[in-house]
Amino acid sequence: MLEHSYENILVALDGSKLSKLAFERSIAMAKRQEATLHLVHIVDTSPYPGASLYDMNFIDNAMKDGEVFIENFKHKAETFGVEKINTIVEHGSPKRAITNKAAKEAQADLIICGATGLYAVERFFLGGVSSYIVRNATCDVLVIRNQDQVETK
Repeated sequence: MLEHSYENILVALDGSKLSKLAFERSIAMAKRQEATLHLVHIVDTSPYPGASLYDMNFIDNAMKDGEVFIENFKHKAETFGVEKINTIVEHGSPKRAITNKAAKEAQADLIICGATGLYAVERFFLGGVSSYIVRNATCDVLVIRNQDQVETK
């Protein structure tokens, strides 16, 4: 059987437990595949569509916080020996920004994400970010679940 290799692995990070697990798995895979690891954080501004009209610094401040957040993950990936790392911080709807913008920018051939993230309300009403990515990505998608989740269902 031929082994498929990935060149550009994108991992979606939102601070949830499963996104951290996805990050850990992405490090192992990027090292094994000698791939570029694209760390992506989307500042979710979708619940606040008019916020920038009232506070001109809202998005700028959130993006700066996002840059600090993603740099911490970049440092950890470097510590674990990943050599090729790219960071992407965007704002908007996470599911659309990951699938439609970040994955294309990174030329991702694999997206890794957690099965659930921080936005349970969005998942309840609109379907989760990972569900959207699985349905709409043009590349392979690896959805990370932990054993506790599987056993409690």
